[in-house]
Amino acid sequence: MKKTSIDIKDLQLNALLEVTQAVNNNLPEDDLLKIYKFTLLADLKINKLALYASQNDQWVCRVNFGTKSNLMGTLLPSEYESLSNRMGLTETSFDEFDSVFPVFHKNRLLSVVFIESENKIGVQNRFLNALTNIILVAIENKRLARQQMEQEAYRRELEIAKKVQNFLFPKELPKVERLQIEAYYLPHHDVGGDYYDYIQIDENRFLACIADVSGKGVPAALLMSNFQASLRALVRQTKDLTQIITELNHSTFVSGNAENFITFFAGIYDFKSKTLEYINCGHNEIILKREEGILLLNEGTTVLGMFDPLPFIETKDVDNLDEFVLFTYTDGLTETFNEEDEAFEFDRLQQLLVEDDSEDLGKLHDRILEALNLFKGSRNFHDDITMLSCRIQNR
Repeated sequence: MKKTSIDIKDLQLNALLEVTQAVNNNLPEDDLLKIYKFTLLADLKINKLALYASQNDQWVCRVNFGTKSNLMGTLLPSEYESLSNRMGLTETSFDEFDSVFPVFHKNRLLSVVFIESENKIGVQNRFLNALTNIILVAIENKRLARQQMEQEAYRRELEIAKKVQNFLFPKELPKVERLQIEAYYLPHHDVGGDYYDYIQIDENRFLACIADVSGKGVPAALLMSNFQASLRALVRQTKDLTQIITELNHSTFVSGNAENFITFFAGIYDFKSKTLEYINCGHNEIILKREEGILLLNEGTTVLGMFDPLPFIETKDVDNLDEFVLFTYTDGLTETFNEEDEAFEFDRLQQLLVEDDSEDLGKLHDRILEALNLFKGSRNFHDDITMLSCRIQNR
């Protein structure tokens, strides 16, 4: 029995109500697309259809039926990516189809629908447009909601990481006659992977250190927070720098799954013996400036977290130190680039230390930052920049 136009309109209205109900019930994308497919098969006498919509920045076939070959997942031919708004049903040269139907939402192309029907002229264009629009706007809203939730989750994660990182750095640094410590920290992202610390061991000894974790952002900050907690716990248990480094390497190896590593420098100064014991774990060249000149502190081991156990490890003592400056930094400083794509490099930094004669470590940091900004010109910093300086006057 032939359906009247009223019967067809009733079917279409019921189909739209069913689709709207499915959208309101927040059904998954795949379910919405299945409802779309079976509605068209039942109510529009469409023999073949291929619906292309944007997915991961590509126009991909999301619904397909009736064609000789399976078009699901295939890319839309490029000539159809810029169809005019409101152009309606037009002929197509796309194999197996006789018409193409672009669907827009607020002047933005939502989808391109290729069809072959029993009666091309009699296809209910408004119904096809409305149905496709409802389904794809719902899917787009789902995507935006998902994106918003992901961004919100990342924002909360970032907030937590910031708070965690704030606890990494010492709240106060000593500024007395025999010991002055100054620090500067500039994260490249909202949270970074650099870390410095000062730990008072007893009345005669303190530990100063600096570290840089591979990777950036939240994962780097969380790995570094675990590293800091391990270091502080170990210093309470032992003053043996070799043992401390061995345990730190093991915990970093486990936490980072041997995929992330940490460069690290630590020095323990003893006011009584006037000795600095240090270890450099794959970190930059650390500068010790004393009356006799510059001494570079490079001895130690490789980076932490890549090998367990470490292939070699050796601490080094520097004796007869009563008045000196210890300057530590991360590679974001020396690897800052200028407009000619040249790096700032260690030699420029060392020269600034040689020429500096101020007793204020804050002014030393200011001079270095001034030179760094002048050098880079319009270029941006591409890494975290951290400096930790210690001035000892132990005569």
